[in-house]
Amino acid sequence: MRVCVATTVHHPEDARIMHRQIRALLDAGHEVTYVAPFSYFNVTPAAGLTAVDVPHEAAYGRARAALRRGVRDADLLIVHDHRLLRTLPFRRPPVVWDVREQVSGGRLARAGRRHHVITPAAVPEATLVSPAPPPPGDTRVVHLGRLSADRGVHELIGLAGRLAPHGIRLDLIGAAGPGARPLLRDAQRVGLLDWFGHVPHRHALRMVEGALAGLSLASTPGGTPTKILDYMGRGLPVVTTAPGASLVEQAGCGLVVPLDVDAVLDAVLDLKEDPERRLALGRHGHAHALARHHWPDQAAAFVARMEGCAGVPAPAPSLPLHRPVYVRRSAE
Repeated sequence: MRVCVATTVHHPEDARIMHRQIRALLDAGHEVTYVAPFSYFNVTPAAGLTAVDVPHEAAYGRARAALRRGVRDADLLIVHDHRLLRTLPFRRPPVVWDVREQVSGGRLARAGRRHHVITPAAVPEATLVSPAPPPPGDTRVVHLGRLSADRGVHELIGLAGRLAPHGIRLDLIGAAGPGARPLLRDAQRVGLLDWFGHVPHRHALRMVEGALAGLSLASTPGGTPTKILDYMGRGLPVVTTAPGASLVEQAGCGLVVPLDVDAVLDAVLDLKEDPERRLALGRHGHAHALARHHWPDQAAAFVARMEGCAGVPAPAPSLPLHRPVYVRRSAE
């Protein structure tokens, strides 16, 4: 099966797109063309892909031109931005829309009449769960994922200054939006925190291990923050605001707080002062993630679903492929 996967919004190394879905397709023996903003994020396409570079948040004409290149000879098109549904080429294979954000029931119904739609209910969010992560420590807290105003960057910077007198560092692992970058550079320059920028996913997961807690701060509702699953899979207690409350309460793996620096600080200090509690929360989260959100347990079902959407038979089992990378530039 030949699959085109497309996004104009997400980082090309997005964990759900690249490190779970695309990797599962490649490992199953399928060919993948990846339409993504490689140049914008200064990313070299991974081995095994045919890549089509597209501008970040490309205008409709450029997005359509990139999709037209990507779907040549494709059996299936998987899009990760709703806006791409309005730029589809006339000649195209069956389309799958992978829904990650909150959308109205009407929008889902309309899309479902013309395309295949998958939601977290059908393809659950997942992570790579460590078989035996180290216990939580007490000298640093971590935030994994993109940094922006609606993801609590102002509160995180404020928190860093409040944590320092208690001997706790804040590690920020992830790319940042344009408005957040100067703030983060200034905070790092004066020694408030450590901002590592984008880090390859598997390495980022190793970096969070052994922290006191993983933070998930957001000011807007949405789907379950996948960073929470990453923390759980690495045995960390979680401190989250409302968007992650349901998962954290279900798993019994952390504390739910308002988006307020004082509230987050109090939660972190409570965990620092109670090592038995943070160990228990970390264990609860790890067990829950291993039982329900370990991607290798879900990868085969995802691939089978995509094969069904394309209406093509599955290939014979094979070893993971390692093919040369070819990059096509979209039309200007």
